[in-house]
Amino acid sequence: MENNVQLFENQKIRTAWDAEKEKWYFSIVDVVGVLSESKDPVSYWRKMKQRLKSEGNETVTNCHTLKMTALDGKKRLTDVADIEQLLRIIQSIPSPKAEPFKMWLAQVGRERIEETMDPEQTIDRALDTYLRKGYSREWINQRLQAIQVRKELTDEWQDRGVKPGKEYAILTDEITRAWSGMSTREYKNYKGLKKQNLRDNMTTTEVVLTMLAETATKEISKQVKPDTFDKNKNVAKRGGSIAGNARRELEEEIGASIISNQNATQLSQVVTDMIESVSKDH
Repeated sequence: MENNVQLFENQKIRTAWDAEKEKWYFSIVDVVGVLSESKDPVSYWRKMKQRLKSEGNETVTNCHTLKMTALDGKKRLTDVADIEQLLRIIQSIPSPKAEPFKMWLAQVGRERIEETMDPEQTIDRALDTYLRKGYSREWINQRLQAIQVRKELTDEWQDRGVKPGKEYAILTDEITRAWSGMSTREYKNYKGLKKQNLRDNMTTTEVVLTMLAETATKEISKQVKPDTFDKNKNVAKRGGSIAGNARRELEEEIGASIISNQNATQLSQVVTDMIESVSKDH
């Protein structure tokens, strides 16, 4: 578990990164202290936790503790929450600083309902998000196409009895390793990433090769019709290897690796970026 400290309005928010679960955890008392502006955030959180528990709030029940460095420099057990839990807790803070979050959560809920009724809005919002992050239109076009390719592949996996979640992740690892020489986790580490989406941090060439690997896997699967998970793994390796061969041929031609360690996002700014983004929008 990797511990860090982030700043918001010159106040420290202690965080911890769980590499195995790929999750950020935040000190609840630190976040509550910032948003509630309480002079005694420990007591504020203690009373708030008791109230939420009495109301049957499962979020508080599911929160756990981690050892974090206190003001006196000693490691002490501290209540922590992941992003989802933290947002639920923030909804219960009656403070002007918490209002932008509540408005943002309501907006997100409305957008998800709209996207369910009109899926095209999902694409429009994705395009707008990438543009605001500064991606080029060329990269965005490739990335949106890659999303469609991925969906076609997962539809094929579903038809072959592959289960979403862990099994999808295993097959994706096989494809990624076959074309890039690294597992998904190793690839993310190479780019200095943690929770960020690997594909959002790929160059255009890396995105194209990922698309080739997944398209090849889908087409082979349609022909072979694998009926066991092990057979699906074999197909994933074969599909990834096609893109792997293309990568090696291209690298031989240009005399350089096309696997880039560059990434498109800054690390360890989850809480600060989220707070600042919501505040600016409202």
